[in-house]
Amino acid sequence: MQSHSMPVSGDSGHYLKLIEGATAIRRHVDLLDWLQGDVQQCLPHDILLAGWGNFQEGSIRHDIVSRLPGARSYAVGTDGLPFLLGKFHESWVLAGRQPNSLDFRNFEYLLGNASLPDSFGSALRNMRSVLIHGMRDERGQYECLYVLLSVHEIPAESASGAIKVLMPFIDSALRQVAQLPQQQKPFAKSPRVVQEEIFGLSEREIQIMDWVAMGKTNSEIGSILNISGFTVKNHMQRIFQKLNVFNRAQAVSKINGVIFNG
Repeated sequence: MQSHSMPVSGDSGHYLKLIEGATAIRRHVDLLDWLQGDVQQCLPHDILLAGWGNFQEGSIRHDIVSRLPGARSYAVGTDGLPFLLGKFHESWVLAGRQPNSLDFRNFEYLLGNASLPDSFGSALRNMRSVLIHGMRDERGQYECLYVLLSVHEIPAESASGAIKVLMPFIDSALRQVAQLPQQQKPFAKSPRVVQEEIFGLSEREIQIMDWVAMGKTNSEIGSILNISGFTVKNHMQRIFQKLNVFNRAQAVSKINGVIFNG
């Protein structure tokens, strides 16, 4: 587990008050009140997205804590959360598993084109900034990821320090909350399995579509995967046929539409 040190400044009393509040959390409503109360002073956010499990395999459970309409743990539009959490996890790993501040517009393409009113996708479209941090459970051999999303800019420097201090207590608070019925079911299939089963995409075609969704050209994808741009073009033609679409934008939209909207 990661080590975290308490601040030595005059903020110590504030942190101690927050930590004391975390120990009393037993219900989701308690957690919501705590996060939307004094915690906002050091970690301003509108949505807390938590994910845990095997991120490499996409076997991830999640929880959402927010007052926003549609931002509920198993609301419409949350089916694709393992995919989104996987992308957040990749960014956190690339940052050396340290607090990572990002512009949410870098991830907005994952939402596809359609977001129903009061759905989770609709709530996400209003987000501006992201702060990601997590913990690794060395005993259970899985990781817990915590993603703060805000319609405003999250102050990177101060919030990164605060989340380092409060992370163990946020994690502990969530562990004290009774599981929802959906969280007691087996892990959902990963989006990669969904793409294989619904669309019949091969592992290579899924890899290519991951990069297409990030805006990479055939030549760039070829360099990344160590294949020729011509080979990528041939793969794209087969992908279009399997998805029954005519261009890259339609392909990305169709895959994300199924992943996020079922």
